[in-house]
Amino acid sequence: MADTTKTRKIGTVEVSAIGLGGMPMSIEGRPDEQRSIATIQAALDAGITFIDTADAYHLTANDVGHNESLIAKALASYGGDTSNVVVATKGGHLRPGDGSWTQDGSPAHLRQAAEASLKRLGVEAIGLYQFHRPDPKVPYEESVGAIRDLLDEGKIQQAGISNANPDQIRQANDILGGRLVSVQNQFSPAFRSSEPELELCDELGIAFLPWSPFGGISRAGDLGEQHPAFHEIAQELGASPHQVTLAWMLAKSEHVIPIPGSSRPETIRDSYAALDLTLTPEQVERLNAA
Repeated sequence: MADTTKTRKIGTVEVSAIGLGGMPMSIEGRPDEQRSIATIQAALDAGITFIDTADAYHLTANDVGHNESLIAKALASYGGDTSNVVVATKGGHLRPGDGSWTQDGSPAHLRQAAEASLKRLGVEAIGLYQFHRPDPKVPYEESVGAIRDLLDEGKIQQAGISNANPDQIRQANDILGGRLVSVQNQFSPAFRSSEPELELCDELGIAFLPWSPFGGISRAGDLGEQHPAFHEIAQELGASPHQVTLAWMLAKSEHVIPIPGSSRPETIRDSYAALDLTLTPEQVERLNAA
């Protein structure tokens, strides 16, 4: 039986309370494939059973889905059991290959994107499929309606949304007939404007998946310097500021499942070890106020 202090639920499925974000292994500055596969497999060894990716995690226009393919390869070559691993992916956000990001939330594109993700991941149904980012050119109900159709057809097992505001969360849950299981928004010590979405997810019993929990790839290294309270509490506990950040997020709600990005075995092991940290209510208050 799973250790319930180290697992949380996304819809009907139990996953590790901390996931692995795959993005750093496929965009600018990405490591060689060998190190990325070692990172994914180190996460599995540690106990992580939730991996987050997207078809847009790639470099060039002919590299679409690089991260999905990488994860599929790492899982296929892993020596242990991967039957309980949930891979979540996203569609509707694109990278033309010049470093920019664009959106296509049209139902036709989302269907095509999901079919392509299915093939790359080598699965019969995607564990969790998320609408990546609202497209101002397409009515939100049409985009989410396409996700609902994929769910009804069994192409995806569960449905989520990303980069959404409270109204969109309610609307998506309504369109999905109460089957919205996750919301993935940016949330970190530096970026707290998703607090209303986190609170709404808590109220509705929907998993909240903070992306860039350390403030983004370029800022993650000096997290403790930017946020002294996180550094001080890390010293008190003999932990890293990154572990304190994840423990703080986990303490905010039982529905929070952070997905720190990683491209090194040692950083994802450090992140997973945050599940062994216990913050006092006073420490949580200091971090909330920081």
